[in-house]
Amino acid sequence: MRSAIRFSFWRYWVLLLTLLLLASLFGPGHAAGTDEAFPSIDDAPRTIDLETPDWFQLSFLDLQEDLERAAERDKKGLAVYFGMRHCPYCEVMLNVNLAAPDIQQYFSEHFDVIALDALGSRDVVTLEGEVVRERVFAASLGLNFTPAFTFYNADGEEIHRIRGYYPPYRFRAALEYVIDRHDREGSFREYLARADPPPKFEIDDINEQPFFQDPPHLLDRSRISAQRPLMVFFERRACHACDVLHSEPLTDEQVLERVQLFDTVQLDLDADTPVLTPNGERLTAREWGEQLDIHWAPTILFFDENGQEILRIDSVVGLNRLRHTMDYVLTRAYEEYPTYRRWRAGRAD
Repeated sequence: MRSAIRFSFWRYWVLLLTLLLLASLFGPGHAAGTDEAFPSIDDAPRTIDLETPDWFQLSFLDLQEDLERAAERDKKGLAVYFGMRHCPYCEVMLNVNLAAPDIQQYFSEHFDVIALDALGSRDVVTLEGEVVRERVFAASLGLNFTPAFTFYNADGEEIHRIRGYYPPYRFRAALEYVIDRHDREGSFREYLARADPPPKFEIDDINEQPFFQDPPHLLDRSRISAQRPLMVFFERRACHACDVLHSEPLTDEQVLERVQLFDTVQLDLDADTPVLTPNGERLTAREWGEQLDIHWAPTILFFDENGQEILRIDSVVGLNRLRHTMDYVLTRAYEEYPTYRRWRAGRAD
């Protein structure tokens, strides 16, 4: 059995002092000093209005018309933002990321942005000419989490999707990937490998938990169904976002109770650890991560008893979102509700 999590008192102070150093270097009000450090998100339920920035474009929800107008304004294309009421991650996206002057200028200069309610009932005319409700459109794109963005080029072809909240340094990288059309050269994962790395801490360390199963990682469920669903944690060494996951959500008693109902595996995205994947392929952790196009650490993948992926969390996740996502899987709510968001709202249609 592996040792318990090594998030020691000493390590806490290393993180704290590092963040203080960043603040002292950049000072208040500087973009890198105020928002480059990993934003703290309280995702406890509370009343939050559905708001959008003034620089978003007004829309009659006809995406074909919106794209034509963007082309007339010499924009590279159209970006569709999906938000919803009572979403703390949307609140941080609007108040931190999209409030940063450089992000606002860079984004609005190249794309017209319109907003949709991921749980809304208004009719939307898609780029294919189909008329669907907002929530149906969001579900058709597989958007389990908000905030989300879908980017289209001037010809109406989808370039990239963002599912969930990214901190500003990663959000900027996503915008650069889209605006400079690096998608023509490779995946977002490949682009990030060449881009500036995120903040790192304790270079030789990786978090451990007693509930992670020891190797060999024989995860094949394609021939014989398993007894329990599977959670796969793809992480990295020196990963600050991984530290955040392990320091709060994965210490919560209710989360830990639910973890015991899963088969749970941790994989290092950069390691050559052998894995027999849920569909029976023999790969290394690195190869499997590349095949799955995982670009965020930590990414948590959920598989059913037959090895089919149910959903993944590949963005910032707090305590409540993680706990409820586990409930969505454990109760098999995905069989009735097409997305996690629709389940949380009690809307199967």
